[in-house]
Amino acid sequence: MRANYKMQRLYVTDDLKQGSRADTGPEAVNYLANVLRMKDGDEILVFNGRDGEWRAALRFESKKKLYLEPIELTRKQPVTPDLIYCFAPLKQGRLDYLVQKAVEMGAGILQPVITQHTQVARIGIERIESNAIEAAEQCGVLAIPTTREPLKLEKLLDDWDPARRLIFCDEGHDTHNPLSLLQSLPKTPLGVLIGPEGGFSDQERQKLRSLPFVTAIPLGQRILRADTAAVAALALIQATIGDW
Repeated sequence: MRANYKMQRLYVTDDLKQGSRADTGPEAVNYLANVLRMKDGDEILVFNGRDGEWRAALRFESKKKLYLEPIELTRKQPVTPDLIYCFAPLKQGRLDYLVQKAVEMGAGILQPVITQHTQVARIGIERIESNAIEAAEQCGVLAIPTTREPLKLEKLLDDWDPARRLIFCDEGHDTHNPLSLLQSLPKTPLGVLIGPEGGFSDQERQKLRSLPFVTAIPLGQRILRADTAAVAALALIQATIGDW
């Protein structure tokens, strides 16, 4: 069964199965009824990150209240991606973009990391979760990544499972070609670490390079913004040693 990208997709929190009903919030009702002008009996695709994707009918109880009636399973729930995506938070607009692209490219866990050069003082976990859901709705993803509470880089590294390879993008790397480095890595669970706008400090880079489970890769000779570097790194890793 393949995704039908022509149908509207909506994330819900209720269980999805034959004979059940999934309630929607007022924002979803307004969007479906007033923006898309959908009527009672019209169908959309719904998912909750647990029960796969379902074709569901809109059932209006009033002009401002409706529920969704699951009709048919269109896609089974896939295994949640095992990639841990660690990133230094950016300002809101660029962080939104970074999170959306991470979801599209197979991140299973979103882990904010506080580094010495991180400039964002307050991290909105709910906003990250909302952007992850929106990205999943738009691009056909069924598994919603888990968003973890922020950790300082030192704590992240101290608690890291050494059986999981951590790849970090090192702007100070002495080569410009990451492919040979990635292709030489053994097949193990992966994590990716993207630094802040100002890059990692010398102390942080030395710490990372000293750890046996860490692999540093370059992203070429161009200087990339942090959100651009995030997309470039995920594309390289997924295409070379990822789950594609």
